[in-house]
Amino acid sequence: MIVVGAGPAGATVAAHLANAGVDTLVLEKSAFPRAKACGDGLTPRAVRELIYLGLPFAEADGWMRNRGLRVFGGGHELELPWPALASFPDFGLTLPREELDFKLARHAVRAGAQLVENVTVTGPLLDDASGRVIGVAAATPEGLREFRAPLVVAADGVSARLATAVGRLKKTNRPVGVAVRARLRLRRPPTRPGQLEWMESHLELWDGPRQEGKLMPGYGWVFPEAGGLVNVGVGSVASRAQSSKVNYRRLLSKWLDSLGPLWGFTEEDVVDQPRSAALPMAFNRGPLYARGLVLVGDAGGMVSPFDGEGIAYAMQSGRIAAGAIAQGLARPPGAGREAALRTYPELMKELLGGYFSLGRVFVKLIEHPSVMRVCTRYGLPRPTLMKLVMKLLSDLYEPRGGDWMDRTIATLARMAPAA
Repeated sequence: MIVVGAGPAGATVAAHLANAGVDTLVLEKSAFPRAKACGDGLTPRAVRELIYLGLPFAEADGWMRNRGLRVFGGGHELELPWPALASFPDFGLTLPREELDFKLARHAVRAGAQLVENVTVTGPLLDDASGRVIGVAAATPEGLREFRAPLVVAADGVSARLATAVGRLKKTNRPVGVAVRARLRLRRPPTRPGQLEWMESHLELWDGPRQEGKLMPGYGWVFPEAGGLVNVGVGSVASRAQSSKVNYRRLLSKWLDSLGPLWGFTEEDVVDQPRSAALPMAFNRGPLYARGLVLVGDAGGMVSPFDGEGIAYAMQSGRIAAGAIAQGLARPPGAGREAALRTYPELMKELLGGYFSLGRVFVKLIEHPSVMRVCTRYGLPRPTLMKLVMKLLSDLYEPRGGDWMDRTIATLARMAPAA
């Protein structure tokens, strides 16, 4: 079994496959630890995947827990604890992305997967008769090599080079996000009690002083981390894949200035320079399995249109794909194996298709700053409404049973056409 990419999706699928006794080779183009553009925040949905993996997250190892979201917008401020649910833990975590990826990759190796770093996969190997993917060609430090396996998992991120090479093109009618982040050192004490216990979400993004600059399409975040670090970033989303004229790094700099009264940040506090990334959303590439190639994580466009969360879905897709692959490889090549492998895209569609479709509608509404401003001004003062909105946006609701909020969201997701 070959897995291309050792980020959260690739490392997760490799660990689950190795635990199932599948001989697994992971090819990673970089060497760990390596930096990534990411908000570094893990919602309870992502924490649940860490628990499924059996990966510990002790505070002594650099993990930092948080209680929920502190939301700002429309002149209001509201604290929304993570919901207490049977299906999810009631806390989130933060950890620098380079450390998260390193821990996940090492966990996969401890499970029995083989990890080879500094290997750049250049393309798929195809069976001449069937067009089936039977391996990959790669540039290694020792030269060009070919790696062959019954199946290949593409966990190569937003570039999705393997998927593109076999004709699985990006769907331009799906939302796409852009995010840029920096990491700062908190050199002054917090300006308010409990400030480090919450992940902050700012629903109004000002290009200049608050209420005085231009209101931009997007949102901002402040995620406290262990050791006095803070991940600060801005992001935006559009309902269709298209180029943006916004200079996000400049916008991040302007927004940092506007955070002065809340955090006291200055440009001198930046310890990790801004990095940006595209966010492929709502299954913007597929099929997730066909002819020997499995897509997981960003390669399959699994970022949530609601909140830009990608790690949770990357790990979830890795776990579900590993189950289908293990079942398939236990059978001889043929119809039975293919039937088992097809359960992966079918289950992902069942679990997330309707929810992602709701997200596409949500994006069409909030990509206009004026709409977001009205929503925050009149919605944030209503705690019950905001609890419902938080469950919806963070995808934290009971899929079966639960309270009236859970049942409402679950019904909407079932009614929506699958993405």
